[in-house]
Amino acid sequence: MPKVAYSEEEKEQVRKALIEVGLELITKQGIQHTTVEQIYKKVGISRTFFYSFFPTKEDLIVETLYLQQPKIIDYAKRLMADNNLMWKDAVRKFLYSCCYGEKNGIAVLTVEEQQLIFKRLSKESYKLFRERQAYLFGSILECFGIKADKAKINLLTNLILTVMIIRRAIPETLPLFVPEAAEETVGFQIDAIVDYLEKIRE
Repeated sequence: MPKVAYSEEEKEQVRKALIEVGLELITKQGIQHTTVEQIYKKVGISRTFFYSFFPTKEDLIVETLYLQQPKIIDYAKRLMADNNLMWKDAVRKFLYSCCYGEKNGIAVLTVEEQQLIFKRLSKESYKLFRERQAYLFGSILECFGIKADKAKINLLTNLILTVMIIRRAIPETLPLFVPEAAEETVGFQIDAIVDYLEKIRE
């Protein structure tokens, strides 16, 4: 039976556990196949108590994306510090890891999942997401040794998200794309991004 009374410290621990479990499940099985029930049952709380932390499933999902941001930045830093990797190889490895996020513990949203989430977010939550997103991609640029300004951050955000989405969207969401060339397409896009980043790094 779920506990009835929680201290503030325990509530914070429960909130943290919900976000961590949410990220774990979303990474493994996707947003659409991850239910609120799966999350709160794994944490060991009631449905009502879950909604005292997060008004909607989408609010929790956004928090899971925030949780993985420091991990992504740390990963970029580790690759850049690896003396066995050339700069271009480190950047390429980082981008591949993001594109194939489910293999590396990184949640990658499909087009449908993005639409679902942002239809449900409040204006304040959406604004905060944009700020956190800019911080993430700005930090990635800095990890790559590139001075981050708004234009570069915006472009890198779109470039990286495009290749990630394309990779997830073929063939279900984009049935007119050729699935046999999906991996080659991703490789071409990543190489183009690396070339662009190398150019602005000089």
